[in-house]
Amino acid sequence: MKFFVDSADLEEIGELADTGLIDGVTTNPSLIAKSGRDFIDVIKEICTIIDGPVSAEVTALEAGDMLKEAEKLLGISKNVTIKVPLTWDGLKACKTLTDNGSMVNVTLCFNANQALLAAKAGATFISPFIGRLDDMGLDGMELIEEIRTIYDNYDFETQILAASIRNINHVKTCALIGADVATVPGSVIKQLAKHPLTDKGLEGFLKDWKTTGQSIL
Repeated sequence: MKFFVDSADLEEIGELADTGLIDGVTTNPSLIAKSGRDFIDVIKEICTIIDGPVSAEVTALEAGDMLKEAEKLLGISKNVTIKVPLTWDGLKACKTLTDNGSMVNVTLCFNANQALLAAKAGATFISPFIGRLDDMGLDGMELIEEIRTIYDNYDFETQILAASIRNINHVKTCALIGADVATVPGSVIKQLAKHPLTDKGLEGFLKDWKTTGQSIL
């Protein structure tokens, strides 16, 4: 499974990119607003850090205007992925963009029918929002399972990009189901490496090593 970091924090993105474990970045208007910086400048800088897909979201609501915004965003870098909402106009824009060879991430997906339409429109990525469904008392992971089944039934090439991930269990379950990508906050990515028994074991090893009086260097 690929990991994208869901962030517009350049320092955080750079730190995670240095590990070699990150395959791309997703942003959205809320993350850009949180950064307090110019949208175009942030996307440009992210594209100098990450070679993989960098999702930049349009803000227009009509397909024609989405395509105009997409043209400007695509001029930033070859790895920019245009992010469009899962609306009728978003699907129309998606079809046009993918027919022209551009990568498209269709976002704000909340049911399998929407995901089916996105695949038919040629979306590179579909972004089902797990956490927001959980917040409503629904099962976000059930949606991932449904999309995986539908896409496998028809050999759709659209990649399932699990979004709105809140914790490490979300990541694990997505991997078990077969999501192609998980876009994850940096803090959650770091938590994936943690386990109390790892810390306890390391503490014991270091304590025993100290008793030898030796040094590797």
